[in-house]
Amino acid sequence: LWAGGCVRDELLGIAPKDYDVATSATPDQIRQLFGKRRTLPIGASFGVITVLGPRDAGQIEVATFRSDAAYSDGRHPDSVTFTTAEHDAQRRDFTINGLFFDPIAKQVVDYVNGQADLQNRTIRAIGDPRDRLNEDRLRMLRAIRFAATFDFTIEPETLAAIQEMVAQIGSVSAERIGAEIRRMLVDPNRARALELLWDSGLLQHVLPEVADLTANDFDETARALAALKGPSFSAALAVLLHRVP
Repeated sequence: LWAGGCVRDELLGIAPKDYDVATSATPDQIRQLFGKRRTLPIGASFGVITVLGPRDAGQIEVATFRSDAAYSDGRHPDSVTFTTAEHDAQRRDFTINGLFFDPIAKQVVDYVNGQADLQNRTIRAIGDPRDRLNEDRLRMLRAIRFAATFDFTIEPETLAAIQEMVAQIGSVSAERIGAEIRRMLVDPNRARALELLWDSGLLQHVLPEVADLTANDFDETARALAALKGPSFSAALAVLLHRVP
């Protein structure tokens, strides 16, 4: 099955940047099928094999359906258990990212009501939002980015969980936080992302200098960001910080 973001983007009419595959085949079976010369077992301990496709396809991540154990480090599961597609969907972050697509039957496989949330333009954590966010605290920023990029709203319970847990974003590496901020700033809806960072309480923890701006300076910054046309990251960052003393 195709899995995750590529299914979401196809349903939104957006050309996916890449395709991920989920399967009942084990990592050993995947390597046997494609051959060891065309596979990389970098993520095999988590059930992920990278398949080297033709030049126009590039590298494809093929993951065995799995359930995750606890996330002691707030990023990676301590162990994984190979399981069914339904259980695999339940361990993913948001319903719009928990969709599968069967390319043979040409049918969406939806165990988490992700299609309804796509139609309702809603970002909703799968299951208990606090559990999903505890597993990887970067998901707080990912919720903001998805909501801004697609111009969706964040479902109230998911937003409340983010607001309760904002201080825990400090456990995420600066590199990962920076990568999310970069993606927000080069997106056309960058001003919306800034507003959502403020509303969620995350701005104070990831960009405290901007959070400390006066209301007038903050509003002016948001307007300036919205006015940018296809900026580089450095240009968008300069505008974001131009009112910071």
